[in-house]
Amino acid sequence: MWLSEEALRVLVVLLSLCISERYVVAGAFTQSLDSDFTFTLPAGRKECFFQTMKKDASLEIEYQVLDGAGLDVDFYLSSPSGHVVATDFRKSDGVHTVETVEGDYMFCFDNTFSTVSEKIIFFELILDNMDDGEDPEEWKQYVQGADLLDMKLEDIMDTINSVKARLGKSLQIQTVLRAFEARDRNLQESNYERVNIWSCTNVVVMVVVSCIQVYLLRSLFDDKRKTRT
Repeated sequence: MWLSEEALRVLVVLLSLCISERYVVAGAFTQSLDSDFTFTLPAGRKECFFQTMKKDASLEIEYQVLDGAGLDVDFYLSSPSGHVVATDFRKSDGVHTVETVEGDYMFCFDNTFSTVSEKIIFFELILDNMDDGEDPEEWKQYVQGADLLDMKLEDIMDTINSVKARLGKSLQIQTVLRAFEARDRNLQESNYERVNIWSCTNVVVMVVVSCIQVYLLRSLFDDKRKTRT
């Protein structure tokens, strides 16, 4: 009889953990979404993107210019009603966070001020409170009787949510750092090419000047007088 009760307790524990993990993780991943994108913005062009948002949610946009002359771009964010809520002029990076209403938000990157250089732009979107209205406490109806095992499933949910949030933040920071690294690398490679070009140009100029100087010096010592025989 003792063995059957112990086996029943183990089964209830495993079932409770599986159910709680299923519903807690599903609820956690619907609370915050993030995505990133890298694209090339040609010279004299403007590119716009749209993001559908819900009411009382949060939209965070972070962008960086990774490559291109000046490392700058114009940026603006407009609400579904067409009102401009954030703008940047000739900046290399920026972060904007807005509390949203329901509708499509538009954000644009403008490179029309440049007639020659294209830009490589990275941006990341972080969407908070984008759940579909489901009750996060709904999972509790599936774990009735778990209190007999002295288990605090609320603590498990809080721990999983905390771990998920920290992992998401770490991933976001790593993505941003990779973007910074790519921009710095592009800048260093551009400087390296410029240094090599100017170095070769200086070498060619020095060789030409040296040849001219040698020719002038030799012409000074040449005796051009005709000798009579």
